[in-house]
Amino acid sequence: MFEFHVLTGSRLKQLLELHPARCIESVADAYLAHHHGKTVNPDSYFLRFPSEPQNRIIALPASIAGEQAVSGIKWIASYPGNVERGIPRASAVLVLNDPATGYPYALLEGALISAARTAASAVLAARWINAGRREAMSVSFIGAGVIARSIYDMFRADHWTFEQLIVHDHDAASSEAFAAYARKQSNSGVRVDSLDAALAADVVVFATNAGTPYVGADRPFAPGQIVLNVSLRDLAPELILAAANLFDDVEHCMKANTSPHLAEQLSGHRAFVTGTLAQLMLGEIELDRGKPVIFSPFGMGMLDLALGKQLFEAALAQGQAIAIPEFFGETSRW
Repeated sequence: MFEFHVLTGSRLKQLLELHPARCIESVADAYLAHHHGKTVNPDSYFLRFPSEPQNRIIALPASIAGEQAVSGIKWIASYPGNVERGIPRASAVLVLNDPATGYPYALLEGALISAARTAASAVLAARWINAGRREAMSVSFIGAGVIARSIYDMFRADHWTFEQLIVHDHDAASSEAFAAYARKQSNSGVRVDSLDAALAADVVVFATNAGTPYVGADRPFAPGQIVLNVSLRDLAPELILAAANLFDDVEHCMKANTSPHLAEQLSGHRAFVTGTLAQLMLGEIELDRGKPVIFSPFGMGMLDLALGKQLFEAALAQGQAIAIPEFFGETSRW
């Protein structure tokens, strides 16, 4: 009961690189558990700073019941100015708690887990929207940071093929760095191009830190396009209303002025909601193939816990988790 371990980012990275596709299985299982009412996933709590409105630290508590029962919390900081310092925008830790006693038993570097589960969620959705096919003529990444790179890597881990890869970011250096990285990994035609060119791809991935929509109603998506709305606030609400819309969790996405939330405010209804990814996986809903399909994942803490527990157990079995002796100051009431 009183064992406590730390799992470092370097060791997590090794585990993720060894079996990256397992992240998709972990996320799929978590979505199904959530659909069947086996999770508790309250709203995220945002710590904001009045003098630094661009920065925030977010608490995402959650729990999962069943054979892989776990509770815990992700504590993730988002400081956009870090990009100018040449370091990742986000940093995080993940705490795992024993569901029987509540005692924390592990502390994991959380940024890698967060990026991996975000990428796995996007690629899982793309596969189901694409009727199981792991191919498309073109894919674009709007936003060329860590999350975009993670999604690209997860596409490769899931054995997708693309003939063209388009990168667009308002920061030219980020675009070129992403393009150079992609050229080393694949034979796809990789190019940096305009926003309009990126919006025309068969699969469009939004991975920015935009706070308000900049893709207006005058730039409609075509029927059959797959739009992975990972950053949630890039699209004008009219684009949401004109599409078939999938979510990880509808209630979670309908807040904080996400593009779907703006669509609800504009229309006064939720008729544009098709359903959740879990419902699509279970055959409970069908997609309107005459419309573009937009997947908007708010990103829930239970995904981090599911993947974190899986990775921690693998690390523990391989002797890669670092034990912290005498972590608890008291182990007896008297």
